[in-house]
Amino acid sequence: MITIIKKMIGGVPVPDKKELSEKAPVEFAGIPDELVLFMSHHIGAPAVPLVKPKDTVKRGQLIAEPQGLVSAALHAPTSGVVKAIEPRFHPVLACMSEAIVIEPDGKHEPVEGLAPKASDLDSLSAEQIRAIAREAGIVGLGGACFPTSAKITPPEDKHLDTYLLNGSECEPYLTADHRVMLEEAEKVIFGFKALMKASGVSRGIVCIEDNKPDAIEAMKQAMSGYDGLELAVLTTRYPRGGEKQLTQAVLGREVPPPPGLPYDVGVLVSNVGTAYALAEAILTGLPLVERVVTVTGEGVAKPSNFKALIGTPVSYLIEKAGGFAGTPGKVIMGGPMMGCALKSLDVPVLKGTTGILVLTKEQAVQEPILPCIKCGKCIDACPLGLQPLWISAYAERGFIEEAESFRAMDCMECGCCAYICPAKRPLVQLIKMAKAEISSRRKARR
Repeated sequence: MITIIKKMIGGVPVPDKKELSEKAPVEFAGIPDELVLFMSHHIGAPAVPLVKPKDTVKRGQLIAEPQGLVSAALHAPTSGVVKAIEPRFHPVLACMSEAIVIEPDGKHEPVEGLAPKASDLDSLSAEQIRAIAREAGIVGLGGACFPTSAKITPPEDKHLDTYLLNGSECEPYLTADHRVMLEEAEKVIFGFKALMKASGVSRGIVCIEDNKPDAIEAMKQAMSGYDGLELAVLTTRYPRGGEKQLTQAVLGREVPPPPGLPYDVGVLVSNVGTAYALAEAILTGLPLVERVVTVTGEGVAKPSNFKALIGTPVSYLIEKAGGFAGTPGKVIMGGPMMGCALKSLDVPVLKGTTGILVLTKEQAVQEPILPCIKCGKCIDACPLGLQPLWISAYAERGFIEEAESFRAMDCMECGCCAYICPAKRPLVQLIKMAKAEISSRRKARR
């Protein structure tokens, strides 16, 4: 069954720029001279190191174990020696964070016992699939990085009836998910069925935006041998790939404000990269030690899609993509709407790194910030129905309680408001500032 989805609350039409890299097949990026693996690659408690400096490690070896349900294991992406365990700058947390530093030996030697878990899903129980996801350190690869084993173990009081596989990849420039669906469609569907079985859900819907017709066809063919699967083709509009937006658009169900999640309305949502990683863990035994990363933008010589080892330096990947095309103006980890600008290229690929975007000097020019004219465009664009102009205005003036009363904490930081603002107000940055202060005050009250 194929459904065409056109409706969406808010959002903005943005130039997708996917033509730069969408035809570039995934290629192995190779082994860099150093890998940096943070204990915090995910939402939840940091992992705890199991190795020490000078230890020899092999590809796929467990090097840090999870703490509690909402945490994720960490494995060596290749063979080599533990060079250090020390604080390194974390590009997403924007602070120093403990990391295991590995010096590869170039042999790419796998750890003993690395083998397939099963060749089909009939031989695995739901509990076994959840255990495989946990042991493999799999997290949401769309950027959220929520531990997958926790996601597919929802609270017993939640009745789930539908699982959405997110292949929207609505963020401009990025094509990693597109290439995974195109080149590994069968494994993606296998992994999706594994997620469904583990969570006890019988209905699955594969969701893809209509700017990826080749991926739609590939996934449609891969789905043909399975029961309980549907395909939803969505018209292209940012940020349709957000899990709350996807749930509302495809199923007409509105997810409650934070801490509300899709499972509160009977739904689970996972990224296609997550499904692929789970399939790899089941079919080959390989834990999450590598992922597909798009290196793109007008500021890079050869936009590419790489299968990169977790911990690979950003500078290494840019070099593999032919280096800079002219003078770079800004390098972003992720996409232009929700990614984080990098102050240094000496930071590593994380489990949640979807892409590296290089903008030219001309593209990165800061336009003058003008006073708000109360046009209301940011309100129309907000996919969550918030009022960004008031939240940001209160934040700018230090009225944090007022910002909180206007639901600052509900903001998903998608950037639609700042993108559409004719006055070029830094709305997202101001809202982030308010959220950080609100969180700080809440912690102080505990």
